[in-house]
Amino acid sequence: MDSYDRRILSVLQRDARTSNQQLAKEVGLSPSPCWRRVRRLEESGVIEQYVARLSRQELGFPVLAYVQISLEDHHPDTIREFDEMIRRCDEVQECCSMSGQYDYLIKVVARDMEGYEDFLSGKLLRLTGVQTANTSFVLKQKKSTSALPL
Repeated sequence: MDSYDRRILSVLQRDARTSNQQLAKEVGLSPSPCWRRVRRLEESGVIEQYVARLSRQELGFPVLAYVQISLEDHHPDTIREFDEMIRRCDEVQECCSMSGQYDYLIKVVARDMEGYEDFLSGKLLRLTGVQTANTSFVLKQKKSTSALPL
């Protein structure tokens, strides 16, 4: 990866809808070599996907919570059941297996506190393997980005 690739990635992180013509102009390449570089970055997996970033507030999801979860055990069946539930839940935006006091950290959105409680009581805590779920609600989001520091 060279400086052209990094500039291409920087522009695409800022606006993935940038046309190849504009992208080439911004990074100092002609359109054909620029297009080939983008293709190579896609095929190698450096560019995983293109997405539209939506406003959760404007779409009616003002509640944002982080939940620290401990499982009762680490038996493969317990983990499989937990992983399957997480994959099925649209409210869960991220899930990470963690070191330290808790086993998982999940990021959850909801339309309101009742919606969050439905998720917590109706889905998460119904799993037999979940021992504890400690929720922290976001009061004000200071920064949210998916851009990597290139």
